[in-house]
Amino acid sequence: MAYSRIRSRGSLIRGTNGLSNGIVPWLKTLDSSVAAVNQGGRRKGACCVYLETWHADIDEFLELRENTGDEARRTYNLNIANWVPDLFMQRVENDWQWSLFDPKKVPHLVDLYGADFERAYVEAEEAGLYERQVPARHLYSKMMRTLAQTGNGWMTFKDTSNLRCNQTGADGRVVHLSNLCTEILEVTSADETAVCNLGSVNVGRLVRDGGFDFERLGEVVRAAVRYLDRVIDINFYPTGEAQNSNTAWRPVGLGLMGLQDVFFKLRLPFDSDEARELSRRISEEIYYWALSTSADLAAEHGPHPNFAETRAAAGKLQMDLWGVGVTDEARWDALRERIAAGGLRNSLLIAIAPTATIASIAGCYECIEPQVSNLFKRETLSGEFLQINHYLVRDLQERGLWTGGMLESLKRSQGSLAEITGIPDELKLLYRTAWELPQRALIDLAADRGAFIDQSQSLNLFLETPTIGKLSSMYAYAWRKGLKTTYYLRSRPATRINQATLSNGNGAAAVTCSLENPETCEACD
Repeated sequence: MAYSRIRSRGSLIRGTNGLSNGIVPWLKTLDSSVAAVNQGGRRKGACCVYLETWHADIDEFLELRENTGDEARRTYNLNIANWVPDLFMQRVENDWQWSLFDPKKVPHLVDLYGADFERAYVEAEEAGLYERQVPARHLYSKMMRTLAQTGNGWMTFKDTSNLRCNQTGADGRVVHLSNLCTEILEVTSADETAVCNLGSVNVGRLVRDGGFDFERLGEVVRAAVRYLDRVIDINFYPTGEAQNSNTAWRPVGLGLMGLQDVFFKLRLPFDSDEARELSRRISEEIYYWALSTSADLAAEHGPHPNFAETRAAAGKLQMDLWGVGVTDEARWDALRERIAAGGLRNSLLIAIAPTATIASIAGCYECIEPQVSNLFKRETLSGEFLQINHYLVRDLQERGLWTGGMLESLKRSQGSLAEITGIPDELKLLYRTAWELPQRALIDLAADRGAFIDQSQSLNLFLETPTIGKLSSMYAYAWRKGLKTTYYLRSRPATRINQATLSNGNGAAAVTCSLENPETCEACD
């Protein structure tokens, strides 16, 4: 939900001559509703609230999940996300002032992005309409502190999300927020509630004979897009606004899972140049075949009703909006001609969602994530299960290293190989965990594949000991690389596995983690 239109604390209520209490009391009510809707105690309710960075209640918004302070102004059942304009990041870089506004005075800012937003923002600033001004770096530091302390306050970038969205090709079409897991970017309005129809390809199953089977990938994508498109027609819609949006835009979100499996099977370290190129090529192929299938469906059933309003209708596909080249220009040129002639059945086609549950069912690593640990405990409604990286086990068995002592060492090291003696360096390099990988590599991988993702991707980042300095650099780098959204910041203390079975008796209480035990995840079960 986007709350940027709700007026800020202290705003004049003309009818009573009173002052508004701002967004927090409304969010407190929403927080209680989310807690109440829990499928009879089987699964927690979940909601994410987005707020633009210029809103005058931004400071209180960033404090919503803190463990200290006034409990009446805390919302522990809500996730929060920052909807950040480029102008703010530019002022952070320049160490300039940032103005905070009451939306009642500047309601038009919510529906503007890019150069139009910047122009309107500066005009409102010059007119003195702001409630107060703060150093941009001070606010940015508070955003980073919220991430470090809670993992929440996700950084999502308003201008990039709009400027690279196929649905914003016509005036008045605006993306106001992402979804709970930050992979969906669709226009919304009073008449249209965004809906997306998701699926994921298990690319881990497509490694064959020491290589990646791109031909089979194309076959799978073509089938998946047809199925997802059909869902739009036969689905149940709880509101007319949802049905309006889905039938007019016909968006689908085909993603992938098992990328870590691909790298393990091909013996590629997650941050290697070869892995980066393969990840980019897989994303390009998925996007190509999704577009191709949508063009086929348009030839059979007609394009979606709003096709003429899209950027694709003007000849701009996702990689064009990024300014990125493709592998086979002739193939893409032929596809462009087909799209120009017959349109597309779907306005959006690609979104990489978290796949915690379905990846567990399929027996692969989730979405685009590196492994969090080589050994962890998974908690489900059926009980607790110790899971071990079977690729690592196989390699250790081949070398005669898989022994009871090795298992004990792996438990003591929290699933990391780094400090275990006797393991070859090439295995330590291959089986590094998310905590041991440079986060710049994860951002680079995301940016490379982003040129072929017309929605976005749920990108978690991992820092064992986050600091304001590290986070400031990391998220500024993500913004400069053109990422549309980021998801959780994972910090190490939340991911300790159960050591109660260690033979030396040094047990530790189990701590749940939404990545290592996804069934307990408050957001993306």
